[in-house]
Amino acid sequence: MASPASGLPVAAAVLAVVLVGAAPAGACYPRVFSFGDSLADTGNYGFYYGKDSGEPALHPPYGETFFRNATGRFSNGRLVLDFIADTMGLPFVRPYLSGGTAEDFACGANFAVGGATALSPDFFRKRGFDIGSNRVHLDMEMKWFRDLLNLSCPGDLAGCSDIMDQSLFLVGEIGGNDYNLPLLSRVPIEKIRTFMPSVVAKISSTITELIKLGAKTLVVPGNLPIGCVPKYLLIFKSDNKEDYEPETGCLLWMNEFSRDHNKLLVEELEKLRKIHPGATIIYADYYGAAMEIFVSPEQFGIKDPLVACCGGKGSYGVSLTATCGIGEYKVCGNPDKYGSWDGFHPSEAAYKAIAIGLLRGSYTQPSIASTTSSCPQLTELSSSVEYKNRGTVPHFMAVAQVIGWLLFYLLFF
Repeated sequence: MASPASGLPVAAAVLAVVLVGAAPAGACYPRVFSFGDSLADTGNYGFYYGKDSGEPALHPPYGETFFRNATGRFSNGRLVLDFIADTMGLPFVRPYLSGGTAEDFACGANFAVGGATALSPDFFRKRGFDIGSNRVHLDMEMKWFRDLLNLSCPGDLAGCSDIMDQSLFLVGEIGGNDYNLPLLSRVPIEKIRTFMPSVVAKISSTITELIKLGAKTLVVPGNLPIGCVPKYLLIFKSDNKEDYEPETGCLLWMNEFSRDHNKLLVEELEKLRKIHPGATIIYADYYGAAMEIFVSPEQFGIKDPLVACCGGKGSYGVSLTATCGIGEYKVCGNPDKYGSWDGFHPSEAAYKAIAIGLLRGSYTQPSIASTTSSCPQLTELSSSVEYKNRGTVPHFMAVAQVIGWLLFYLLFF
């Protein structure tokens, strides 16, 4: 029987081998870059506005399901971006504002910030509406991206060609807050609708700039069905049954608004494909993937698709006097059974369901699985009946169990 001391060097070597084996292998893309708002923010908000900004997402119960602590994500767990990165063999995408060196972003960077808009505050100010001068918008996120390129390839952006043409770019979801902010201030929907061409044009110009910098593969999400958002269902509650979709209970006129935005975006992407035939521009149909949750929630194990897990005690799990993390809020026992986390943002269960639709190719045009030949996990997923969770926690729990047995054997036998 080996002594504990004599077994330690061997145990350490075995431990190193096992941990190296646990690292993601065969990544579909070497890195992912993401732009957007709170649907994709993995922590930038706290770095930009400060940890003491009063934003509930920076504190528990946010993040309680998967990370066991608040990470700056506006949900109880992982986002669509997290599921995409994990499935493609990459670590979770690092918030740009949390790093400082090129090495920090070896696997990409996330520029999304909660509350971000596509358009700048000046656009809204000129139309008589103030969204705040300190709000992040797409032009700012693009400036951060250019700063990162200069950090990686100082004085020679041409040297970043490999970074650009081998990476996956997610441009959005963005634009939702360009509508949400005026909606919550009761700006007439007819006036908000006039913002659509400008929002889509800004998304289009951002895609164009990325392609000019060398981007080859871009995923561009559309807007979610906002008529199914619990907070909106409460604020715009109607006694008229005609205002609701009979199949889902979502607000009909608000979902029509989302569809109109998405239709305009799809048309613009088609134009861009003709202008830039060397780039692959993929439309990610967040609306269609999310509607599966509201039409058939049981297939995802969700019981209350229109109810928030964390929020007030009113209808749809939200109220006008309390919100998740503020006031006398309540938290459900099992967030996986709810479509919404806090009344505005999807739960991890909902994000996972949306990611399934995108990664299988059902809700990406063209299919994301068809755009790369070096991603067997996407091909496998597209033909699978059920998404097999490759999440970090289960993965490392299994690794830890192996390590434990190896250490036990080496130290005591």
